[in-house]
Amino acid sequence: MPGKRANSEGSVTKRKDGLWEARITLEGGKRKSFYAKTRQEASRKLAEALRDRDRGVLVVGGRQMVGQYLTAWLDTLVATIRPRTLQRYEQYVRVHLIPALGTTTLTKLTAQRVQALYTSKLADGLSSSTVNHLHQVLHRALESAVRLELVQRNVCDLVDPPRMRHFEMTTLSEEQAQALLEAAIGNRFEALYVLALATGMRQGELLALRWRDVDLEARTLQVRATLQKDTLIFAEPKTPYSRRRIALSQTAIEALRRHHALQAEERQKMGSAWTDLGLVFPNTVGQPMDCINLLKHSFRPLLRAAGLPRMRFHDLRHTAATLLLGRGINPKIMSEMLGHSQIGITLGLYSHVTPHMQQQAADAMDAALDSYRESSKRPSKQQDDRPTGG
Repeated sequence: MPGKRANSEGSVTKRKDGLWEARITLEGGKRKSFYAKTRQEASRKLAEALRDRDRGVLVVGGRQMVGQYLTAWLDTLVATIRPRTLQRYEQYVRVHLIPALGTTTLTKLTAQRVQALYTSKLADGLSSSTVNHLHQVLHRALESAVRLELVQRNVCDLVDPPRMRHFEMTTLSEEQAQALLEAAIGNRFEALYVLALATGMRQGELLALRWRDVDLEARTLQVRATLQKDTLIFAEPKTPYSRRRIALSQTAIEALRRHHALQAEERQKMGSAWTDLGLVFPNTVGQPMDCINLLKHSFRPLLRAAGLPRMRFHDLRHTAATLLLGRGINPKIMSEMLGHSQIGITLGLYSHVTPHMQQQAADAMDAALDSYRESSKRPSKQQDDRPTGG
């Protein structure tokens, strides 16, 4: 006779009503039962339940609801994604997915139901970008369910998400960039705007920058962190490629030196009220600068003072890239400076500069072949030696 199963291995027994019952012990000692008409089927369900339990999947059998699965799925992401990303996923699941799909059995979720959700959300006024992000979260969750063999296919693959709406890129000309920085002279964040235009750094990267990451003598800085807009928490940079070293222009060096001296005076004046976190661009008491306050009380008034159109802070990054590419800087260098993973991303974003770069290349070729061009304008010896007359 086979040996008795250990408690952790579950059990299969025949009930008085003729059904076979498979039982498994979950975390915390709770028991879960599955029923079948034959011992073979009960044993199969037991094996599946044991496998799911060992993988950390919520064991609720074939009646698992979408809401139950999504809640358990979020728990598995805690150690694998950034806190801000997890917070955004949790919001999509709690606000949109569970209210609409939560009571649907996971195995009975259809593409039609998901498509109807997207249509409903668009009709309620959600932007196409938000609904597209909602689709990406649900797709990722169901892809995990497919790998765990909880469902046979990802129904999101059969759905047409709305097309993403892309922001129109606003960039400043060289004259406008000069006007912005001239208007910023004497501003508490003058050096921040200089650095934004000189390096193309993201707003979060600038506000997370510490003096220990800046080497004024070597004229470089190191991007090591970013400040999350919603929580004011320091986090890892956006991607591994975002951790980068950037060479600083003399203009940026001079602005940072002035800023360092002014900050020392500000810190001394505040005394014990100053929290010394070593930030290059903190608020007035040394704490992380709130992104929204920076926009409302500094950046937007500065644009008005300079007579410039309203734009996003992120457009300063686009301006930096456009100005440098327009002056013929190698796109590979620009890609590394901006922290892009591939040069194709840089060229794709700034394709509007490409025609000008191509013309620069054509002009450079003219310069390289200038001697030939001059020679070609003079009559050749062969032409002089050709017979004339009949």
